Amino acid sequence: MRKALLALAAVTGLLFATAAPANAYEPVDIVHTERVQAGPYGLTVGFSTWPLKAMQSLDFTFIPDGGIEGKSGTLMMINPEGGQNRKQPLVRHPRKLEVWGLDVRSMPRPGAWTFRFTVNGPAGSGTGELRALPVLEQPGPPMGLSWAISTLPLIGLVVLVVVAWRRTRSRLRGGELPATG
Repeated sequence: MRKALLALAAVTGLLFATAAPANAYEPVDIVHTERVQAGPYGLTVGFSTWPLKAMQSLDFTFIPDGGIEGKSGTLMMINPEGGQNRKQPLVRHPRKLEVWGLDVRSMPRPGAWTFRFTVNGPAGSGTGELRALPVLEQPGPPMGLSWAISTLPLIGLVVLVVVAWRRTRSRLRGGELPATG
């Protein structure tokens, strides 16, 4: 009994010792930046992946010159066809709290996107755009083909259940009882 309790305590200690590093957030790595002038405010837009690809998750950071203290802003994303998404406030990035950002987002379709920024601060309000942001085709096979391939195991399972159900049902109708032993 004593050895079992000692082993249980050792396993529990290892579990808690390794849980903290496993739960730590990965830092946001910026691999490409673009500059935007929004009125009196310079803004650095950072991307965690470059080149951008449709349907590929990435992080965006928005860093105004002089930091975000005392400033607020909004972002509007304009798709390649000119359709505008709703304005969203610029908020702190959840893993890089000293800057504004978007965490684990993806661009829904390829083409030349525009990001329109409005920044408000001590020097007034300013608007600027990052135009013709290139977003390439989605990596990998087309979405329809991916879904079709991923449903094959489900279809196989359904067929297996139907065949098993029909065999069991026909045996029970015929008066045969399953063997017990």
